[in-house]
Amino acid sequence: MADPAAQPVGCLAALRRELAHGADPGRGDEDSVRRQWWAALATLQDDFLVPLGPQRGVWLAAPLPALYEPALLQQLQGWVWAPTELGDLWQASAPLLPATGVAAAAVEAGGGFERLPLEEGDGTDPLLVLITPRLQVAMALVGEHQARRLVVQFEPAALSAALTRLDERLQRTDPAQAQRLRQAIQALGPLQNDPQRVPQFWPRLAERLAAMAPSLTLQPLVHRGGGEPRGNGTPPSSELALLEALTHEVRTPLATIRTLIRSLLRRSDLPELVRQRLQQIDGECSEQIDRFGLIFLAAELQRQPAEAGEQHLARTDLVQLLLQLEPLWRQQLQRRSLGLELSAAAELPLVLSDPARLETVLGGLVDRFSRGLPAGAVVALSLQPAGARLKLRLSASADALGPDEQPGAAQRVGPVLSWNPGTGSLQLSRQATQRLFHSLGGRLAERSGNDLTVFFPVAGA
Repeated sequence: MADPAAQPVGCLAALRRELAHGADPGRGDEDSVRRQWWAALATLQDDFLVPLGPQRGVWLAAPLPALYEPALLQQLQGWVWAPTELGDLWQASAPLLPATGVAAAAVEAGGGFERLPLEEGDGTDPLLVLITPRLQVAMALVGEHQARRLVVQFEPAALSAALTRLDERLQRTDPAQAQRLRQAIQALGPLQNDPQRVPQFWPRLAERLAAMAPSLTLQPLVHRGGGEPRGNGTPPSSELALLEALTHEVRTPLATIRTLIRSLLRRSDLPELVRQRLQQIDGECSEQIDRFGLIFLAAELQRQPAEAGEQHLARTDLVQLLLQLEPLWRQQLQRRSLGLELSAAAELPLVLSDPARLETVLGGLVDRFSRGLPAGAVVALSLQPAGARLKLRLSASADALGPDEQPGAAQRVGPVLSWNPGTGSLQLSRQATQRLFHSLGGRLAERSGNDLTVFFPVAGA
């Protein structure tokens, strides 16, 4: 951990640690604290801010705009420290990422906050400081790998210290904004936290978390360390850090929506049409959770390539895995009017791979391969022996070209993504997909847009 005395005035990483000073160390993993963060934001906005009605206030956040309720974004004055690349996405004429959650609300609100650049050493963990006349709170995620926790502060002394640190940051980097922040806070007049409201926060948060059952799809995909710069002195790429943050913020609300949908599907009194629509929404949520989970994992492998060789491969029954996934893939392809054929040779040996990750990565490969196929095409999967390896081949008819074969396709978007401007499809690049399979013991060969082959090493006796 960096020496706080050596960090610039107003370092956001130091501010997070100050908010957590005196608190017990966390015990959470990355996914659990991200769910807590999302639930805390929803609790703060839905249960506390919105019921207060129109009001003035200020909020400061990093590395994304934490508030997402359009009414609040219009009422409150904000400052957001974000990676430079986020500004590029906002200014684009057509978004490269789906307009979902935090980013969508920020765009719809017309950018109701000032955008400020993150600095080296600020870290990428979420941070929010909110000040209104009737409610003041600071929230952050802190801690190292497997020792993460959500910190929520209502204490006036902690909030005053946080505002002082942020004022020091603005005085150093943008004095005009520092003056605007001071004037906005002074205009709020006397501040008071309703003593009846503060003790309600944690029970309301617990209720919301109880409705946010963890997604099994998310679990095997997160293998990251703490959110602050690593001990080797090499800070993460801001572009990759932004991509990881965005994928978290997209997957978390989707997982919540899927949980609520599945709770509704348990009812026996649903009209058949409603049930079908809910099942369709459930499938779309699952598909997008998987896609953004793969993007997150690809970004991690790009940022930490040395860890790709540290995976512990195990004996894996690839035939059984394919048969298990076939119904799900068939449903996903049917939503795009595509067919699926699966064939496997008899008595095939086990392979060496990571079955927990392989399930999701194979699903991502099927999605990537089929995304540009025309309606009526059939995706054929075949598994055959190939010497000391098993060969998994994905193919389609010669006139059913994949996305990389279409005009204007394969435009790189950063280090791990490609974008087809003709279809608006955002997906993993060929290089990122190859890197994913290499981390799972496989080797991807792509001869054309309608022919992919993955080779897996056969497990020894």
